[in-house]
Amino acid sequence: MSCCAYRVDTTSRLAQWRIENLASFAYRKSDPFRIGKWNWHLSVEKSRSLIIKLYPEISKSTRDNPPIASFVIKVVSSTEDRKCLIHPEVVDKLLKCNEDFAWPIEIPLTKNFIIDVEFLDLKTSSLQGNEVCSIWGEGSSERQSNQTALTLLGRMLSEGIHTDILINASDGSIAAHRAVLASRSPVFRGMFSHNLMENELSAVDIPDMSIEACQAFLSYIYGNIRNDTFLMHRLALVRAADKYDVSDLKEACQESLIEDIDNGNALERLQYAALYHLPRLKISCTTYLVKFAKIFDVRDEFNTFLQCGDRELVAEVFNEVLDAWRGF
Repeated sequence: MSCCAYRVDTTSRLAQWRIENLASFAYRKSDPFRIGKWNWHLSVEKSRSLIIKLYPEISKSTRDNPPIASFVIKVVSSTEDRKCLIHPEVVDKLLKCNEDFAWPIEIPLTKNFIIDVEFLDLKTSSLQGNEVCSIWGEGSSERQSNQTALTLLGRMLSEGIHTDILINASDGSIAAHRAVLASRSPVFRGMFSHNLMENELSAVDIPDMSIEACQAFLSYIYGNIRNDTFLMHRLALVRAADKYDVSDLKEACQESLIEDIDNGNALERLQYAALYHLPRLKISCTTYLVKFAKIFDVRDEFNTFLQCGDRELVAEVFNEVLDAWRGF
């Protein structure tokens, strides 16, 4: 049997295993695949019924600190009708061995089908062992802002210490510091280095940002952004990072947006990726929609995208779809 029969394709939170030519009485175990901090396996056993199992690779670290997983798992027929069986959402399931999650399926399936697992969350015990926390809630932006120097810099913004520039958002204003903004953005540095209107009036107008998004933007620049605030305003932060050339913020947004692509946001993020030149996000969204066949789950939205989206981007995605179909 080809080694491809054991390979599981993955994105940051999605795993798909294509099963082909499964005999009436057979057992198959996938190669290990990486999601979060753990290597995982899927297995299928077919006798009177089909049994699908998901479990982490057994190791000392898994035994000492097993994952607590929330996920949706489904089986999709590879035939044209794409019959789909969906297991009820699994929430906070402790997975330590290959017996902790087993899904028996009594409905007959063809020999060819796809096992699709979307991880909604992965949790683990803290180092102290007294609480459980999500591994995807540990934002790099929040870790950076815990440093003492950045905390003190953040106080300058939050307490308005010796501010000398006013940032006017669409529905409010925030006092800030020329030196800090100039050190983080070449666009701001250019404004304040020449006799431009912003420098003369001691004000910068950002009418395309709300006061909350603007506060998040400045909080990132000053190094004291909270991770929940960062997650809430990622799309607005992408626009601001592109406009004011804050390259590390743009990269942080791209990395974060890649992590939780799903049916509800893949098309929107694909268009943001094209508009603001985020190549890895663009590839990830295209892979999610085409390679993992999620365009079938967002058929109406995809049809709207084909009719109203950027022509060049639509052509790229359409060609990806054609190439994928040629591979079947």
